[in-house]
Amino acid sequence: MEITLTTPALLFPALSLLLLAYTNRFLALVNIVRTLKTQYKTTHSPHLIQQIHNLRRRVEMVRSMQAVGVGSMLGCVLAMFLIYAGFNSAGALVFGGSLLALLASLALSLWEIQISVVALKIELNDLEESEEQRLAGR
Repeated sequence: MEITLTTPALLFPALSLLLLAYTNRFLALVNIVRTLKTQYKTTHSPHLIQQIHNLRRRVEMVRSMQAVGVGSMLGCVLAMFLIYAGFNSAGALVFGGSLLALLASLALSLWEIQISVVALKIELNDLEESEEQRLAGR
């Protein structure tokens, strides 16, 4: 298969949007962490500690997703340069590595989503326990 200069360039819009989505996810997590920290200082609720641990893990994962995504974009740029310079085989190999990095970034994203489901379960369990206690107190 022949790779031209435009082949790696096709990933730029997708990678840009993906990195923007990762940044938005990161900012949302930061806001949640700040809110939970404030709540924990007043309530010292054990379920908030679980949430904070979960969020710490998710923030680290989003950071990894971003790093691998940026690596993918850098690989695309390098592949374009190599192809432009006439090193088509090297450019194709670097582009293949960029695709693998993109795949890894998407896999991390899926894993982070699975962890976010755990956070929702913690919240729902706390809500159910609070409701059970409220009903038992009647």
